[in-house]
Amino acid sequence: MFDQQPTLELLFEQLGLESSSEAIDQFIESHQLTSDIPLHKAAFWSKAQHDFIISHWKSDDEWAIVIDVLNEQLHTEHKLSGSCEL
Repeated sequence: MFDQQPTLELLFEQLGLESSSEAIDQFIESHQLTSDIPLHKAAFWSKAQHDFIISHWKSDDEWAIVIDVLNEQLHTEHKLSGSCEL
């Protein structure tokens, strides 16, 4: 059972990605998505990463909040209006 409050750093760890502040900033900067690409369908995720993201988002658990934050941050450069759907 996962006992820690999910954070962006812990999400990156769960996804098997570097979780330092600098690495997260670099990932977000270099992986911007257009508004027509849902977060879970981004080409850069492995199957395991995709499955983690979509399962926790669909279950609307504590990870969903952090996934929503990542979703917003990966869509900032191409955001037209409103929020981007996951």
